[in-house]
Amino acid sequence: MILRHALLGATCCAVLEAAAQGGGAAPAPVPAPPAAPADAAPVPQRIEIRGEVDSDTERRRREPVATSVVGRDELDRYNDPSVADVLRRQPGVNLQGGNPRLRGLGAGYTLILVNGEPAPPGFSLENLPPSQVERIEITKGPTAQHSAQAVAGTINIILREPPRQRQRELGVRLGYTQYRVVPAFNALWADRFGAVSVSLPVSGYRWHGGAVHDSARLTRDPRGALLRASVDGLDRWWGGGASFGPRVGVRLDANTTLEGSAFVQRHDFNSAGRNLSVVDETVGNGSRFVPSVDDRWRHAGFWEMARTGASLTRRFDDGARLEARVGAQSSRSRWATHVDGLDAAGVQTLTRDVGFAAREQVGTTSGKFTQPWREDHTLAAGWDLEAKRRTETRTSVENGRPQLEGFEARPFDAEVSRLAAFVQDEWQIAPRWSAYLGLRGESITTTSVDQGVELRSRSSVVTPVLHLNHRFKADGRDLLRASLTRSYKAPDLAALMARPTINSAYPVSAANPEISPDRTGNPALQPELATGLDIALERYLPRGGVVSAGLFHRRIRGLIRHAVTLETVPWAGVPRWVSRPVNLAGATSTGVELELKGRVDELWRAAPLPPAMTVRASLSAYRSTVQDIPGPDNRLEQQQPWSLNLGFDHRTAGQALGFGANLGFTPGYATQQTAAQRRSVGRARSLDAYVVLSFSRDAHLRLSGSNLLRSTSRTLLQTQETGGVLLSDDQLRVQHASWNLGLQLKF
Repeated sequence: MILRHALLGATCCAVLEAAAQGGGAAPAPVPAPPAAPADAAPVPQRIEIRGEVDSDTERRRREPVATSVVGRDELDRYNDPSVADVLRRQPGVNLQGGNPRLRGLGAGYTLILVNGEPAPPGFSLENLPPSQVERIEITKGPTAQHSAQAVAGTINIILREPPRQRQRELGVRLGYTQYRVVPAFNALWADRFGAVSVSLPVSGYRWHGGAVHDSARLTRDPRGALLRASVDGLDRWWGGGASFGPRVGVRLDANTTLEGSAFVQRHDFNSAGRNLSVVDETVGNGSRFVPSVDDRWRHAGFWEMARTGASLTRRFDDGARLEARVGAQSSRSRWATHVDGLDAAGVQTLTRDVGFAAREQVGTTSGKFTQPWREDHTLAAGWDLEAKRRTETRTSVENGRPQLEGFEARPFDAEVSRLAAFVQDEWQIAPRWSAYLGLRGESITTTSVDQGVELRSRSSVVTPVLHLNHRFKADGRDLLRASLTRSYKAPDLAALMARPTINSAYPVSAANPEISPDRTGNPALQPELATGLDIALERYLPRGGVVSAGLFHRRIRGLIRHAVTLETVPWAGVPRWVSRPVNLAGATSTGVELELKGRVDELWRAAPLPPAMTVRASLSAYRSTVQDIPGPDNRLEQQQPWSLNLGFDHRTAGQALGFGANLGFTPGYATQQTAAQRRSVGRARSLDAYVVLSFSRDAHLRLSGSNLLRSTSRTLLQTQETGGVLLSDDQLRVQHASWNLGLQLKF
């Protein structure tokens, strides 16, 4: 590149010199301008440099790895109540229980980061307002820089950065469900004082919701007789919280920046409900062995986290760059559940109290050194170290007696250390070809102590990654991406713990049916290893639109699944059915992802829609197979066959009024979990809509509605017993729509 510029400069000089000296007729003399008076002041020269900030689409096009970016423009445009609502609109992203998942894969396959570091247990994107977020980066595959625990991809939440100019924002919001009006607010004070930049975002929120549910069960009572029951229930949940994320940046000199940050979040949660059971006495007369048919319960707790860190960025004259960061984090949670149960005669027969407390402390350090090499390579190397300590206790007392003698209130301690190093190269192979090559080595060691017994688990993974890009034209608007990667999914701490959790409906003095097993961990679990292939075609339209089609394939070895077996266990005097995680041979997952978004006039000129309207659509289809599970429907857990997302946004000519909507749909499907157990999930559909009234560039009033179709979720769990009896648990749950009215101001 430097040589090219030098040659261009030399050529321009030669042309100018030839014009001045050239052969042929001499040029006509140019009269000299009149001389300025000796006492005249020099005329100041004005140099104006204009530039445009890259849009989210332009950032996506320039990324060496397939990445979607949701920046401040989109976050401000929609003024969503939470980051979870932002992610609902993104292609290939599904939310289950408030947790985002990429490519239809279940929990643990998507890496969630906050400022490049793994999010702590208990962290919820539903409780994080977009006002505290600078941008969201969604990467469809692992990279060397971040942890390779990203089989499906990575979602990195970048919190608000120290500003370059003064910022003042205030937002207030009222939300409503069928039950109650709840308030929320967000505020930002940010400014720059010479070399120091300060950002102080804060938010507070309340929530309230509810659902009704019905279930029909065919199971067995504690004596083994068949038991059929129908259960009607009502759940309500409420709570609130606050978050504060200050950041300070100091420019030490022209090439060195020091930044300090903190993030504090707490939320309190409560829930209560009632379950009424109607038991069919014609099936084995099982009703005599039901502890209670009228259960009333309440649940309350809190979760809080404090994270702090400092980072140093140093740029060198030769283009090299050093980034180093240290951080610390502490989080704790506590909750308690109380249940009162009455029998058919109204006599209290059940009192159960369950308590849980956990505390986690984490220390981290990471760094990256980047060095341009020649004119077509950018080399980088770095490290990532983490040390974590977790302590937790759990108690469960029923009718005044511990459910698990010898296990209750016993503290559990665990230490986890993660060591990683990586190298990468961004290589400009040719004017239209570029590549990202990376290699990461990562080791995780888990040590736990339970009742004086030490359990130790260690796993090491080397993950090479290759991302290749080809531009079909010089402008780079038509792009081919291909990736060959290796990633993994480590078992979480709960899966490694060999502590039992019994099914509370069946006391340890009696047997439990296969459909209602106890649960325990498996210290011998090994990580899942995944080899991935991705191919995508992307076309970037002149006005910011995108049309893309992608294909991916994952081959997973050592898949973790729960196996249910009848065992002789130390916590019961009779054999019990127990569910524990095990490593299977493997699985494969293949998918196709289509995406379209942009203005109507650049996508379809003849469409009977306003030309400036922005539309978006995404369709994803998935297919997976688990080798050790018999078919049909031996798919990966929670991976739907396909999903559809449609939406539009429009602003009137004067930009004073805006409105839009988003529709998501997922069909029903079945999953063969084990040879004897099958789980079916009903269709899911969601409709969200909003209207924005803009009084000025800095004042907006927004009314939005979520879950306008009143989402209905249905799950059916079936277990085929050895004797041929098909036990089942069919649950139907309905949630109400919610509304939000918010005013956002900038000063």
